[in-house]
Amino acid sequence: MPSFRTIGVIGGMGPAATADFLGLLVAGVAAARDTDHPRVLIDSNPHVPDRNAAALHGAASPGPALAAMAHGLVAQGAEVLAMPCNAAHGWADAITAAPFISMIDAAVAEAMAYCPQAIGVLGVGATLALDLYGRASPVPVLAGDLAVVQPAVNAIKAGDTGAAVRLALAGEAARLRDAGAEVIIAACTEVPLVLRAGDVPLPLINSTAALARATLAAARLPDRVAP
Repeated sequence: MPSFRTIGVIGGMGPAATADFLGLLVAGVAAARDTDHPRVLIDSNPHVPDRNAAALHGAASPGPALAAMAHGLVAQGAEVLAMPCNAAHGWADAITAAPFISMIDAAVAEAMAYCPQAIGVLGVGATLALDLYGRASPVPVLAGDLAVVQPAVNAIKAGDTGAAVRLALAGEAARLRDAGAEVIIAACTEVPLVLRAGDVPLPLINSTAALARATLAAARLPDRVAP
């Protein structure tokens, strides 16, 4: 089995999405025993200043908190950093303590494997306002309706993962298809907690899963050559 650098997770935005990311890291190793897995250090801090308020209303920047979390993880031994929150990537430039794996780049790369002419994104305020996917994508990006996606995300954060929330997100994905999207990115880490590939009439990219795969790839150490 491969060996890995220590992974640091800048998390808590929200906590359920961070737990989902950890589960995907575990599943992605396909380990036979505990020692096959990477060491993972997690700072799950739900008190990072609100990303949407910062982007939309000029509220306190989350950048200093994210930088402090990154430095703390590196001080504990993290060698690769990942952050399972799309919106927080608007302040990714603050994270300089160790190599940082971009969730945005990972999701766009997986979407582009389908050779789409346009990508649809189901994201929330900061992700859309800062055009995080539009800046990273080589093809046009169509944004989901914030009036639909934000209430759905708020409901998921409050523990509602029921049929009504799923149907609202699936309906918005269908609208993006009708507008010309050929692949959909679940561009908020709460969205894939509810929405599954079978709910969407297009290929669905789970940004959390894309980040997990990219993180494991970056953390993997070269295979040792037998003497």
